[in-house]
Parts: sequence; structure tokens; C-alpha cells
Amino acid sequence: MDGQENNKQHKGGRNPKKNRSIHRYVFRLTEEENAKFLSLFDASGADNKAHFITSVLFEKQIKTVKIDMAAMDYYMRLTTLFGQFRAVGVNYNQIVKLLYRNFSEKKAAAYLFKLEKQTAELAKLCHDIIQLTEEFEAKHLIKNEKK
Repeated sequence: MDGQENNKQHKGGRNPKKNRSIHRYVFRLTEEENAKFLSLFDASGADNKAHFITSVLFEKQIKTVKIDMAAMDYYMRLTTLFGQFRAVGVNYNQIVKLLYRNFSEKKAAAYLFKLEKQTAELAKLCHDIIQLTEEFEAKHLIKNEKK
């Protein structure tokens, strides 16, 4: 029995913290102050409000992340458009093969002439999209770092 008394029973649960936070402070905010606090908290990207408050009180660096939804929307739409351009290219190759396989050379050449006109318009549209994208990046995405 003496051997069993020396073995300590483990109660289970998680290990206790070495430096527990036991001091609690309460403060109240007006509606305006609360709105400002919540906007700063959202901009900080902190996990919870307690960590955000302590970082502000003790002048720790606060991380702010700003997401430009217009730029993200533009990027998503541009990606979708690029996928459609790829699909058009694949379809273009398939149509040329089918034209030469199923029609006479004269008739296939007539259809290809029409297809070439549409392709030229598509190339012009692609050039315009590239130019608009460069303008958008210059105005909104590229940050000028002048110090």
C-alpha cells in the first residue's frame, strides 16, 4: 500500500498555464466609441477582442489588412474571361479540323474567311482588355513608395 500512496493520481484535463491572466478590467463604450472600436478591431485582423485590446494598451504592433473588393472582383472576372478565351481557342482548332474534313475546300475556305474576321475582332478585344488591365494596375494596385 505504501507504494500506491507515492504515485500521484492525475486528475485529467488540460495542463495549467504558467502565467495565468487573473486580473479583469471592465469598461463601457458609447455607441460612437463602440463603432470606432469595432472598425479598428476588424481592420486589425486580430483573433479576438481581448488580444486586440492588450496589444493596443501595451503598444504592440497591430496588423491591419485592407482588401480592395473592386480589385478582387476585377481579378476574378478577368480570370473567368481568360478561361473563356482558352475555350474559344480550343473550339477554333476543332472547327478548322471539322471544316476541312466535312466540306469541300472552296466551302471550307469561305467559312474560314468569316472565322478569320471574327478572330481579328477577338484579338482586338484581347488587346483592349490588356490595355485596360495595365491602366487599372497603374491606378489602383501598384503602390508608389516615395520616402
